[in-house]
Amino acid sequence: MTAADPAARRLRVALLGCGNVGSEVVRLLNEQAADLAARVGTPLELAGIAVRRLDKPRPDIDPALLTTDAPALVARDDVDIVIEVIGGIEPARSLLLDAMKTGKAVVTANKALLAEDGATVFGAAREYGADLYYEAAVAGAIPLLRPLRESLVGDHVHRVLGIVNGTTNYILDQMDTHGAGFADALDEAQALGYAEADPTADIEGFDAAAKAAILAQLAFHSAVTAADVHRQGITDVTAADVASAKAMGCVVKLLAICERIPARGGRNGRGVSVRVHPAMIPRSHPLASVREAYNAVFIEAESAGSLMFYGAGAGGAPTASAVLGDLVAVARNKAGGARGPVESTYAALPVLPMGETITRYHVSLAVADRPGVLAQVAEEFARQDVSIQAVRQEGHGDDAQLVLVTHRGRDAALTATVDALRRLESVREVASVMRVEGDEIL
Repeated sequence: MTAADPAARRLRVALLGCGNVGSEVVRLLNEQAADLAARVGTPLELAGIAVRRLDKPRPDIDPALLTTDAPALVARDDVDIVIEVIGGIEPARSLLLDAMKTGKAVVTANKALLAEDGATVFGAAREYGADLYYEAAVAGAIPLLRPLRESLVGDHVHRVLGIVNGTTNYILDQMDTHGAGFADALDEAQALGYAEADPTADIEGFDAAAKAAILAQLAFHSAVTAADVHRQGITDVTAADVASAKAMGCVVKLLAICERIPARGGRNGRGVSVRVHPAMIPRSHPLASVREAYNAVFIEAESAGSLMFYGAGAGGAPTASAVLGDLVAVARNKAGGARGPVESTYAALPVLPMGETITRYHVSLAVADRPGVLAQVAEEFARQDVSIQAVRQEGHGDDAQLVLVTHRGRDAALTATVDALRRLESVREVASVMRVEGDEIL
């Protein structure tokens, strides 16, 4: 019996949510039905679509499939797979848990849920023997989580560094490329549909922090939640910051950084650092060339070396592509009586406070233009055992500025140094503080 044989047992799919992503999932399921059946080995069929409102126009969707009773749809005995694209914590969490309790496979794009309460969701998948796939939760169409989850599972990942939010990357790219101010760049991003009417989740780093938590869980086999992630958005990034970065051969990016902090003499590390913040990176770094609303993630592993994943990080069609990839995977498992990988937090590495992270700072100071000021500033760095790599002075008189780039040091020491500089009589203002990634910066 072939996959296209109408007598073959169909796998029935319940879809929760029919917004931009959900409607694209429906379109792809309909347009590619024959191909998907061939790839899975059995036909896939939509059993129903849960929506909030039945009266919203959906011209390309069969109204008979629509329901506002999501729990009843999930509970149906003829449903094999549940796809969740409604987002948020509830009712998504309860619906997914109910699905897994009855042995249904789950595909979700819900980064907020996995980052806030992944332990509950992953625990249910283990307890009930249900597949849980979530490639679409991070970086849209980019195949990223499955390589971490499966391809690199035999390796030792040291670091994950990436641009995982297209809105902020577009804004910073406009500031760098065209000299736009933050507000103007944000307005343009909203006009083009890259930013929401309320862009808080993006520009304040909440979206990137949720994705960083998921990446860290997979990379380091340890429990990490969004609350564990040090988060700083881009609202304080100025045109002057971007210009200063240019002068050093750098570009400013909002980075998600997950890294294993090694113990002395140990291989597995004493903990992990997970952070999201704007940083200057050299233009020679592969991430520096990531333009507009694209995403890219750089992974450093012991045996595989350096790997980079690049592509569209958001949007209905790209995200739906990732959802369909997961759907095929769980459907194949269902058809073959198999099961996909189960997440493990066996390493149980603690998330270390930001102060323990080793990083570098770019500091811009408005100072009095008189002899001895640089010596006073250098003394405050020395008090915290932080060394200065490069210094340059800009302007004279009331407009005098000192720009300093440090060597690597503990973030707590660097923060304490900046606090001390604010108290110096000769420092009129700490105009800007930004972290720096990349040792080749001068």
